[in-house]
Amino acid sequence: MDIIDAIIMRKSIRDFKADPVPKQILKEILDTATRAPSAENSQPWEFTIIAGEVLNTIRQANIEKLNSGAPSHPDLQTKGLPPESIYRRRQIEIAKQIFKLMDISREDKEKRDLWMRRGFRYFNAPAAIVVYVDRSLSYPRTLFDIGAVTQNICLAALHYGLGTCIANQGIAFPEVLYEFAGISESKRIMISIPIGYPNWDFPANKVVSTREPIEDISTWIGFE
Repeated sequence: MDIIDAIIMRKSIRDFKADPVPKQILKEILDTATRAPSAENSQPWEFTIIAGEVLNTIRQANIEKLNSGAPSHPDLQTKGLPPESIYRRRQIEIAKQIFKLMDISREDKEKRDLWMRRGFRYFNAPAAIVVYVDRSLSYPRTLFDIGAVTQNICLAALHYGLGTCIANQGIAFPEVLYEFAGISESKRIMISIPIGYPNWDFPANKVVSTREPIEDISTWIGFE
């Protein structure tokens, strides 16, 4: 697949077929993805790839945490978007598109709750890649590098007919991954990437997100 086509075609997949993804394919994806640039070639990324009953156990443990009212505390801390900003408006626009496709009304708290839980279950993917770095590394320093390798994973997956979703719900309770995936507490868990063969019959997988015109977000200096 042409790299430009892959960049344009990549999208977040929020439901997957049950078909397992061969280990060799996942290894090839990671072999390719780790050609990503990193500061001073530090290559800070590490991966745990989870499937089968272990992944099902983690899904269940995440849901049990949610049901217990336990607060999420991911290593990758984020803040909400400014309420009246363009960034928040873009977030609302994509949510409206998803909820319309999924027939979830604003008043339907049950459906909205079920939708929210999908991310904690890795969107039913047959496998998930958890990306982390050593805690000895500076937190801000590694963010760009992890973003680069994560994008590469998502693009390389398309070559094999696979879909992905960059999901922070899957890392909301790090202790679950410490316990069931064997990830050391000396690692800072950065992101999870559910991966599998897309279920194209699932309504939310038909979402097409928009992008701002380059003219609205760029400044050109020194050109004719």
